[in-house]
Amino acid sequence: MDNFLHSLSATLHVTAPVFIIVFLGIIFRRINWLDEHFVKVASALVFRVTLPTLVFLNISKTDLRESLDPGVIIYACTATLISFFFLIWMARKIIQDKTDHGVFIQGSFRGNQGVIGMALVANQFGAPGMPLASILLGSLIIIYNILSVIALSMSLPGRADAGWKPVLKEILKNPLILSVVAAIPVSLLKIELPAVVLKTGEYFSGVTLPLALLCIGASLSLKALRASSLASWSATLMKLLILPVIMTLGAIALGWTGQTLGILFLYFASPTAAGSFVMVKAMGGNDKLAANIVALTTAASTLTITLGVFLLHWQGLV
Repeated sequence: MDNFLHSLSATLHVTAPVFIIVFLGIIFRRINWLDEHFVKVASALVFRVTLPTLVFLNISKTDLRESLDPGVIIYACTATLISFFFLIWMARKIIQDKTDHGVFIQGSFRGNQGVIGMALVANQFGAPGMPLASILLGSLIIIYNILSVIALSMSLPGRADAGWKPVLKEILKNPLILSVVAAIPVSLLKIELPAVVLKTGEYFSGVTLPLALLCIGASLSLKALRASSLASWSATLMKLLILPVIMTLGAIALGWTGQTLGILFLYFASPTAAGSFVMVKAMGGNDKLAANIVALTTAASTLTITLGVFLLHWQGLV
C-alpha cells in the first residue's frame, strides 16, 4: 500500500502541474482572457525564441562527452522509423479513404515533445534530464518532418513529387534544430558564456513551458473533440497506447531504466504535435481530421501519460 501511494504521489507530481496549466488555458480562452491573436503571437514567440533558448542553454551547459548516450538517440529514431512503416500497413487496413492515410500516419507518430514532453521531463527529472531531452528533441524534429512529408505525399493526389524543397528549407531554418547545432560546439569546446548572456537566456527560457502549455489549452478545440471520427480515434489509440507501450517495452528489453527510460516513455507517449495540423493544411490534406487528432490525443494523454508514469514508478523502473 505504501508503495502504491508513493508511486501515485510521484506520478501526480510529474503530470498534474503540466495538465493543470493546459486546462487553465482552456478556461482562460472560454472566459476571453486569452484570444486567438494572443495564442498565435505567443506560440510564435515560444517556437522562435524561448524554446530554442531553453534547448541551447540545456545542451551548452552540459558535458556531452560524459552525459550523452548515442544509443538512446539511435533507438528513438529507429523505433520511430519502424513505427512509420507499421502505420503505413495499418492505414491500408483500417482507413478507407486513401487520401486520409497520410494524415492518420502523421498523427499517430508525430509527438509534441517540444512542449508537453519537455515539460514532463522537467517535472520528473529537473535540470539533469534536460540535456538528453534537448538532444533527443532536435533529432526527432528532423525525422518527424521528413517522414511527415513522405506520408502526406504518398496519399495526397498530385503531391508525390512535391514538398521536398519546403521541408528541407524548414529543417535548415528550424529554430530548435539550429539551437541544438549551435549548442553542441559550445558544450564540446567548453566555451563559457558571459554571465549576462546566461542570465538573459534564463529569463527567456523560464517563460517557455508555462506559456506554451497555456497556448495549447487555449487552442484546443472542443468542437473538434465532438466531431472525432474512426480515423481520429484510431490514430489516438496508436499514438497514446499501442506505440508507446511497444517502444517502452523495447527500451526496457535493451536495459534502460531510470532517467533514460523515463525520458523515452514521456517522449513516446506525448500527444500529437500541433505542427502536424499546420503541415496537413499547407499540403492540402484533411485538416479537420488533423485537428481532431491533435485535440483528442492532447485531451486523452492526461490519462494515458499519468497511468504510464504511475506504472513505471510502481515497478521501480523510474
